[in-house]
Formats: sequence, C-alpha cells, structure tokens
Amino acid sequence: MTLHLDAVVFDVADANAAAAFWAGLLDRTVLAEPDGALVPGTATQVGLRFVTSDTAQVGPRQLHLHLTSSTLEHQQQTVQRALDLGGRHLDVGQSPDDRFIVLADPGDDELCVIEPGNTYLAGTGYLGEVTCDGTRDVGVFWHEALGWPLVLDEDGQTAIQSPHGGTKISWDSWEDPSAPPEHVRNRQRLDLVADDPAREAERLIALGATRLADQSGHLELADPDGHEFGLRTA
Repeated sequence: MTLHLDAVVFDVADANAAAAFWAGLLDRTVLAEPDGALVPGTATQVGLRFVTSDTAQVGPRQLHLHLTSSTLEHQQQTVQRALDLGGRHLDVGQSPDDRFIVLADPGDDELCVIEPGNTYLAGTGYLGEVTCDGTRDVGVFWHEALGWPLVLDEDGQTAIQSPHGGTKISWDSWEDPSAPPEHVRNRQRLDLVADDPAREAERLIALGATRLADQSGHLELADPDGHEFGLRTA
C-alpha cells in the first residue's frame, strides 16, 4: 500500500508559534513550509503540520491531542512546560475529580495531559492519541484506508494504531446526533501522502470517501462523516 499518514493538520493564525510550542513540548524539530511549518513525526509518533489560515473555529474542534504521563510528577512537568511555552489552562466542562489536565496551545487548539496509569494509552509513547469526532463508520474507513489494525471497536468508539505501535487515532461521536447537520470547514484534519494520489483517491472513494477539490499536487476529500482530509504526492 502506498498510502501513508503524513501529519495531523491544524489551521492556525500563527503557524510558526504553534509549531514552536509543539516542537518544544515534544522535543522535535520544526521544518519550514511555504504555508506554515511541520513538526515531523516518526514511524510510531504522528507528525503535526500547522498552516497559517484565517479560518475561524466554529463549534467543537474536530480533533485534539493526548499526551501521556509516567508519574504525577511527570504530568505536572508536562503541564508546566506547556505553560512556559505559551499554553494556557482550558475549561471544557471537566470535573474537579478528573485526573487529566486540559490545556490550549498558542493556536487555541485543545490538548489533554493524561494521568499516569492509563492502561488504554500504555506503550503508545508521549504523544499517545489523536482523538477525533466521528462515527464508527469513520473509524472503520480509516482502518481500511491506512491498513492500520483496529485496536478498539466498542459501543460506537473506534481506534486504530500503526502496525509499528505508537500514537493511536480514535473516533467517538461528540455532537448531538439529533441536531441538524451544519457543516463548516474543519480547522483540524489528517494529511495523507501517496506515490500515486489519483489512484489512491479512487480507492478511498470506493471505501466511502467523497472528492471535494483538486489542486496542484493536492487533493481534498472527505471521510464518510463529511470531515475533510488532504492527499498529495509523497
């Protein structure tokens, strides 16, 4: 299979500031790109791409990131480092009894620092999870699209993980299913690369994706729930 997940993409007002924050937090480098910056990943840890954009955030975020902790001290060190790098505490309605800590990065995107002892994220590495809004159909779609094992499929929740291990990507429906659909462009999405994007696009469409736009060297599609994702030449 020639299709690979290149990065999780965030549209932000200041791509350089957001990339510097995450590079500092994850101890990675920053690579400048024409429209933003990339914090590259590895075979087991997803990359993060930040694109300068004036797109406004409307409604809940499509996805956010979870960082793991080995001890309570490690969790607090991560929180303090995030604050020192320009992050801030964020109230999303969490309970005082919740052991995870919710923050926002300089791009106003949410991240959670997960408490130690979380068995679900055991062995995933520091960037433990990309958690997304989506139905079970979307989780199954990405399982088939990327060829990653489906490591969770329970009560409508799904998760996949690279055959090499590392960061999990999960889906759960956060929004009220009875609410009328009102789609706005997502500021968070997945970015794929392939040796032959046109051929892979046809395969993805057969799996349930929808073609949205063709640009020079870049295709934009939507998953079965209508959430955008990108596909370009490797």
